[in-house]
Amino acid sequence: MKDYIVSVFAACLLALSSLAQSQPYPNKPVKVIVTTVPGPLDTFARMIVDKMAVSLKQPFIIENKPGAGGNIGTEFVAKSPADGYTLLFAIDTTFTVNPAVYKTLPFDPVKDFATISVPVTYGQLLAVHPSVPAKSVADLVALAKQKKLNYASGGNGTPSHLSSAYFLSTAGIDMTHIPYKGTGQSVIDVVAGQVDVIFAVVTGVLPHVKAERLRALAISSAKRSALAPDVPTIAESGYPGFDVSFAYALMAPAGTPDEIVQLLSREVKHAMALPDVQEKNRTFDYVATGMDPKQSAVWLKENRERWTGVVHRAGITAN
Repeated sequence: MKDYIVSVFAACLLALSSLAQSQPYPNKPVKVIVTTVPGPLDTFARMIVDKMAVSLKQPFIIENKPGAGGNIGTEFVAKSPADGYTLLFAIDTTFTVNPAVYKTLPFDPVKDFATISVPVTYGQLLAVHPSVPAKSVADLVALAKQKKLNYASGGNGTPSHLSSAYFLSTAGIDMTHIPYKGTGQSVIDVVAGQVDVIFAVVTGVLPHVKAERLRALAISSAKRSALAPDVPTIAESGYPGFDVSFAYALMAPAGTPDEIVQLLSREVKHAMALPDVQEKNRTFDYVATGMDPKQSAVWLKENRERWTGVVHRAGITAN
């Protein structure tokens, strides 16, 4: 009798397990790893996954795993089951820059991941301290050829550093790099006049521009910023084709069923189309891409190839 009860219990557990597996995805909470501390990426990720949770009727739980330029959280997801229940929200540089900056990575940025979405891109604003006698990109380039200038960044391999390195290479000039442990302090020191030049996200420097503590010269992306429409792009300032944009990427472990990848991609698009999300993206200066998984994967590939050349020419490395 005891063996019979055990057999029936086991059969019930197996039936319940099979039933759960047969339910449409997702049928349990989804963990989303964010590769930074709370900040811009974390805020954006929470905004999107909260909408997905409502639509798909399952919790999407954010877990922050920062460190090593995003590599720690990314490795965790790379080694997670490919079932759609562990996802990754990262800055695109984890996949486009880190392969060139780091000597070794604990994951393969291509083979270990399925790309779900690159939902938004954002540019950087080139600004100078008011004491720098340059009111345009042309002025700055001419000045840099006459005297030694320096520029601040949030650290080696960060978007602010990469934007500067690409600009200097394109313009054929040189400046001394002053790296900081984070963009916040770098902006503070440029405002204080301790450093001459900076590339930083528009929202991080625009208040200082409006207060005339910094002077805006150009936007790094192909199109002007909606928050600073009077500031020309670098492409408009004498360097046609110049486009330095960064992005966020939603990824899953390689081998995740394509139907799950496509479902999640559609959910991101639905979230991005909601009026409150569109308004928040405008205030963050994010540009929606509308890209599907294939287009997103191509975007990452093309930028990985571009940044590999920039990193090698500038000799950018990270431990």
